[in-house]
Amino acid sequence: MKRIGVYPGTFDPITLGHLDIIARGAKLVDELIIGVTTNIAKSPMFADDERIAIVEREVKAMGIGNARVVGFNSLLVDFAESQGAAMVIRGIRGVTDFEYEYQLTGMNRQLNDRVETVFLMADVSLQPIASRLVKEIAVYGGDISKFVTPTVRDEVVARINRS
Repeated sequence: MKRIGVYPGTFDPITLGHLDIIARGAKLVDELIIGVTTNIAKSPMFADDERIAIVEREVKAMGIGNARVVGFNSLLVDFAESQGAAMVIRGIRGVTDFEYEYQLTGMNRQLNDRVETVFLMADVSLQPIASRLVKEIAVYGGDISKFVTPTVRDEVVARINRS
């Protein structure tokens, strides 16, 4: 049986931390589905279709052959099951992430106990990176090149300059 995993996120913008989890998560499964969604608690910089295209481009550039990008707007466990996935992969940067993810995992388990959650610790050098902070730094003219790929940096800066 094929092992399928889902790595969900808003990826607004996709960071080097996200790409690290994608690369490492892809090694754990036969197929990794990167689920791009909208978090109603966040106001995205990029529209859904833009984020999907950006994630597709970045994953392709990494040469990960067993990953595909899918947009979704539903409960995570429902999306995972619709994709045939039995595993959700989540990246953890620190204790605050763990507390949130622990609660989310418990809720998801109540909704669908056929989908397991696997936590991957972020690489130490990438732990401080958060999309929210990347956007904030960029809005104030800071250099985000240590946190995102050059192409993503250019897109973020262009988006800010258009605002």
